[in-house]
Amino acid sequence: MFGETSAFSGFSVDDLDAARRFYGETLGLTVEERGEGEMRMLILTLAGGAPVFVYPKEDHAPASFTILNFAVDDIDAAVDELTQRGVTLERYPGFEADDKGIVRNAGGGPEIAWFKDPAGNVLSVLNGHM
Repeated sequence: MFGETSAFSGFSVDDLDAARRFYGETLGLTVEERGEGEMRMLILTLAGGAPVFVYPKEDHAPASFTILNFAVDDIDAAVDELTQRGVTLERYPGFEADDKGIVRNAGGGPEIAWFKDPAGNVLSVLNGHM
């Protein structure tokens, strides 16, 4: 039914200005702000042009699951750059991370490291591409 229909993902944050700085300045994504007042929103543009809608929500609750995965060719370099930009890597029970915060053997899955945006939403950087 929707196989030929364009689609986009979205998620909420509690502070749109902090999200704009984090996604634009810290992560280096193209961020466009639209609307005004209570109708402000952000459009993140991912590699390949995929848009992601970010909207403020007064009673925002951070996603407890990964909302965005950034596939990279060199996870060590990506984690080093995130750390240099002040991003703290997350560690979760059941996933043994190395000193950098990278999970190297996640049951046969890719090498992965998790981090959070200023609203507490979970993101990841992982080796390889889908």
